Amino acid sequence: MSRLLLITPAHNEAAHLDRTIDAVAAQTHPPARWLIVDDCSTDETPRILDRRAAELPFLEVRRAASHDEKAGADRLTVAAEARAFNAALASTDLAEFTHIGKLDADIELPGDYFECLLERFAANRRLGVAGGVLLEENGRGWQRTRIPDYHVRGALKLYSRACFDEIGGIEERLGWDTIDETYARMLDYETRSFPDIRAKHHRPVGSANGALRGRARHGQCAYILRYGTLWALARSFKVATEKPYGLAGVAFLYGYLRSVARRDSKVEDRRFKRFVRRELRGRVMRTSSVFHPSGAN
Repeated sequence: MSRLLLITPAHNEAAHLDRTIDAVAAQTHPPARWLIVDDCSTDETPRILDRRAAELPFLEVRRAASHDEKAGADRLTVAAEARAFNAALASTDLAEFTHIGKLDADIELPGDYFECLLERFAANRRLGVAGGVLLEENGRGWQRTRIPDYHVRGALKLYSRACFDEIGGIEERLGWDTIDETYARMLDYETRSFPDIRAKHHRPVGSANGALRGRARHGQCAYILRYGTLWALARSFKVATEKPYGLAGVAFLYGYLRSVARRDSKVEDRRFKRFVRRELRGRVMRTSSVFHPSGAN
């Protein structure tokens, strides 16, 4: 029987928190334990958590230690979520669980979300990291956000405990939710987002601290992950086709080049660097074969 440990960092999530808790409470396969970490919230989040913890036997509240962060700091850049996640992990015995999940406090899950994902894990023992896809409201209704099928959003991902143990958990740095799955693939695990398992995201991806700042953050991630300059330049043209049009690509490239100029810390593992380059070459070759199939004139 699968036993899921679910962890949710929450910082000023009063607007969405009840909805997220209701969705988890209604799961056909609820978590065995759900740790929600109040990460120094200044709104109604602590009071909502205390009230809801009294209602759900598997929900436990943790309080994160205060951080010496500057006012207005980009919490994603300083990996506040990853720090809160790891602090919750340190308070429990992972040996009790078969799977570990992270869920953001602004996600509304379908009722069978965990049941479906855990069935996929049971059917494929090499599946190490998995999740559903996010729907976001854009004025034309709820639309699926597009991501590669090998990438799992940090907002709603599950790990098999074996995979989580082998990759050494998650790093407390920007880009952690790509670093983890890259290490998983290095160890011959599969990482997968399933397009038929969908959840609603009530705050758009990358919108914390502003959309353009989010795009710059993504550019910084690309540098940290050791993606090359030519790749970043090509990627910026693709990002430029997304809202805010044009400026999104400029912000992405700015974030990347700013990290180059500052010589920000990268993932220093040489095996990681070689693996990333090999994966990128493979993806470029597969894309080229689509547009120039063998034997075409």
